[in-house]
Amino acid sequence: MFTIRVRVRYAECDMQGHVFNAHYLTWFDMAHTAAVTAALERPYKELVESGLDFVVAESGVRYIAPARFDEELEIGVEFDPPTNSSLVSRFTVSRDGTQIAEGFLRHVCVDPESLQKKSWPDEVRAALEG
Repeated sequence: MFTIRVRVRYAECDMQGHVFNAHYLTWFDMAHTAAVTAALERPYKELVESGLDFVVAESGVRYIAPARFDEELEIGVEFDPPTNSSLVSRFTVSRDGTQIAEGFLRHVCVDPESLQKKSWPDEVRAALEG
């Protein structure tokens, strides 16, 4: 599992002192981008410049326990095997080894200019499967 760490910022908390729900999707996106960059061994920007991009088609989050200001969280991500043109990334959010949320993002491979769906190039598919 690929992981990143985040420290909860004050601005990410709601009036109850908990992380506002939408920020989990931001963290998922951060972890996804870092994991893709690591798997493909090149910056995300280079993928777009080569004629490949990902767009989110579906997302979901299950909240188990709240996170609060200044807590350090670990965001883990694993990829399901890619289909012809989509990729599901599964996320866990943990605090001190205890899972506090889980979720997923389903990305679709598209042409960055037309946003038309396209198949994963073989080398990208191989890297994401690994």
